[in-house]
Amino acid sequence: MTVKTRFAPSPTGYLHIGGARTALFSYLYARRHGGRFVLRIEDTDLERSTPEAVNAILEGMTWLGLDYDEGPFYQTKRFDRYKEVIRQLLEQDKAYYCFCPKERIDKLREEQMARKEKPRYDGHCRDLGRVPQPGEEAVVRFKNPLDGEVVVDDRVKGRVVFQNTELDDLVIARGDGSPTYNFTVVVDDMDMGITHVIRGDDHLNNTPRQMNILRALGVEPPVYAHVPMILDEHGKKLSKRTGAASVTEYRDAGFLPEAVLNYLVRLGWAHGDQEIFSLDEMVALFDIDDINAAASSLNPGKLLWLNQHYIKTSDPRHVARHLSPHLASLGIDPADGPALEQVVEALSERAKTLVEMAQSAVFFYRAPAEYEEKAARKNLTAETAPVLAALREQLAGVGEWTAPVIHDTVHRFAEAQELGLGKVAQPLRVAVSGGSVSPPIDKTLEVLGRDETLARIDRALAWIGAQNGG
Repeated sequence: MTVKTRFAPSPTGYLHIGGARTALFSYLYARRHGGRFVLRIEDTDLERSTPEAVNAILEGMTWLGLDYDEGPFYQTKRFDRYKEVIRQLLEQDKAYYCFCPKERIDKLREEQMARKEKPRYDGHCRDLGRVPQPGEEAVVRFKNPLDGEVVVDDRVKGRVVFQNTELDDLVIARGDGSPTYNFTVVVDDMDMGITHVIRGDDHLNNTPRQMNILRALGVEPPVYAHVPMILDEHGKKLSKRTGAASVTEYRDAGFLPEAVLNYLVRLGWAHGDQEIFSLDEMVALFDIDDINAAASSLNPGKLLWLNQHYIKTSDPRHVARHLSPHLASLGIDPADGPALEQVVEALSERAKTLVEMAQSAVFFYRAPAEYEEKAARKNLTAETAPVLAALREQLAGVGEWTAPVIHDTVHRFAEAQELGLGKVAQPLRVAVSGGSVSPPIDKTLEVLGRDETLARIDRALAWIGAQNGG
């Protein structure tokens, strides 16, 4: 049997973190078993589904690198197929037309709730055998078995038993003929040959209904694995305010996709004490049987830690590709300055996010328009000007403009001047970067280049002269 999983979001909003985790788990299980991963867009909610949400889902999947083998399939393009299966069930007496008006259904529900009973349809039209006349509306209901039980051998939750007497006759087509969610899911899973359904545990109560419909169609249900929800860092249900952000928001906040994937896989799954997983390692190690049955909580500090790890250890060219849009948002064209990979190498030790890295990188591409007041007051003074001027001459004569040579030059100069290194390096740092913080000064100058370094020192010396009436 070829394993086949699916990710089936409804495009009524962004691809949120819980959906992304479901997609990742489904992707990993298919990849581990040499199977197929399907993307299906469940867009039958015509009022709430939007093209923008579809694009956000596709964009999020692409950014995360979760490549699907089939799809995207759109349910709105399969209505003829759903109607065909509904006709089949009606012809086989496994479904029926229900003519009960909304008022009757509402009254029935009120009476059942008053008796503290579970609201359910009472089968009033089950054996009528009628078909709608022209102009007459009727929903179509599935004839759920009246007795027995449905056993869900869930790979996460374990064995869950539902009594058929607790399940009513589900509406599978509305009065206008449009199919309902639980029905379209069944037909899609059947037609697409889905073998394993990994989804949120909020769908668990739908599962026995879907299994009964599948069996009525002569198909054995797939294996189910219902994944617990993700809670916020305080153990409460996620909301947009408490971390239910979209995947693209994580991207825009400066996270690398590898860090987000690593973070997601650890929300409810573990392999010993290991914390860092490449995508290849996830594929090799992941199994749905190892998913924790208890809910997991967000840990923003862990995500930042992971992101910093991947910024430091990833190929600088890869980080540069993801950094580039963040620089663009600051009005910087990375082509107008040093190689972006060099900038990444210089800044990767300290940056926790790419937004932070982009802000720190600005001075490499744009000479400081002004100097930090406190840093300039201490380091760009009449006393430091002669030191900076003499150092400039030393740097102008450097043969090979590399960090090691620059390092030796600055150190030898400080010794010759009988000054501590800080008395030399810090004025130089403020002169070239505009502030008191930058990567190591030798690396900073290497990335800036000789001409730009000398020009910025000249500008700082002129600024000192102007401040002192020179």
